[in-house]
Amino acid sequence: MSWSRDPIFCEANGWEKNRDPEELKQWWSYCVDMDKPSFIRLGIEYEGTLVGYADLAEIHDNQAELGIAIGERKVWGRGIGRQAALAIMEYGKTTLGIKSFAAETHESNTRCQSMLEKVGFEEIGRAGHEWYCGQHDRLIQYLRT
Repeated sequence: MSWSRDPIFCEANGWEKNRDPEELKQWWSYCVDMDKPSFIRLGIEYEGTLVGYADLAEIHDNQAELGIAIGERKVWGRGIGRQAALAIMEYGKTTLGIKSFAAETHESNTRCQSMLEKVGFEEIGRAGHEWYCGQHDRLIQYLRT
């Protein structure tokens, strides 16, 4: 609930602000309990508290898309996203046989760009635009093999 009440987090992640608690609970139950082989969402814990989530999506042909979100702003900048990215990619490699990972972020999201580069992603293109934090922002695509 606290993440859905944080306007900066919501805007950065494309979330609707101040969602109804019951609707939010149903959404999270769906994300955690769904049986979809092409999508995995795992929680990120820091000092015993759930602070975010890591996704592997569009899992096909030994490839997957990586997604990381840290919902607790008070722990931003501590390397938690980097550690979570490395952990879920290791899980994807060893458990699912994934050999290459794709990721995408916004041109103005320099924190995410830095994190992706620190874990071995290389920029492969800049295609498309999307609204991000109140502006029409270019998308940057990354790949790690």
